Amino acid sequence: MQPLDFFMAIDALGTFAFAVSGATAAIRSRYDIFGIFVLAFVTAIGGGTVRDVLIGNTPVNWLTDSVTIWSVLTGFAVALVLHKKIRAWEGWLFFFDAAGLGLFTVTGTQIGLASGMGVGISVALGTITGCFGGVIRDVLAAIRPLIFRKEIYASAAVLGGILFAGILHWTGSLLWAQIAGITTTVLFRVVAVRFELELPKLS
Repeated sequence: MQPLDFFMAIDALGTFAFAVSGATAAIRSRYDIFGIFVLAFVTAIGGGTVRDVLIGNTPVNWLTDSVTIWSVLTGFAVALVLHKKIRAWEGWLFFFDAAGLGLFTVTGTQIGLASGMGVGISVALGTITGCFGGVIRDVLAAIRPLIFRKEIYASAAVLGGILFAGILHWTGSLLWAQIAGITTTVLFRVVAVRFELELPKLS
């Protein structure tokens, strides 16, 4: 698989993962079918839309890429079909949210670097891409956004973005940089939740 193909694949997977995450949150909040679709859609495209607007990449990606729309529709359909078989809503939502975070962090960072941005700005763009869809999802589902809680969330995206940029710079291997960035983000998020690691807060 060529690097461009892999980039398109992880972007589609990230879109799918966040669409399922958004739809699952909506179902858990007992939204109607239209509300479920809207939450799936905005969760999947929210972070990428903010990123594209910030760097002047217009029209934004999902307006010109049919793969994105189909990924959202697939995630929406999967959530509808499987929701009655899923009892552990928190685990289901967490899995797809962590996957989407890792996948979108890397795509956002990669797009930033490809646009000529510095490493710091590119990692910030990756973090925005990975986190803002979830923020929109949580706000619309009347949940306090994960990114604003004591849980490690955005920090996992920052770490994954830095590792992606570093490996890409030192090895020149886009594929390995993508794999390392995605894996690190997801694992750091999972480990942080599993062992209840958290950032300090003011008392």
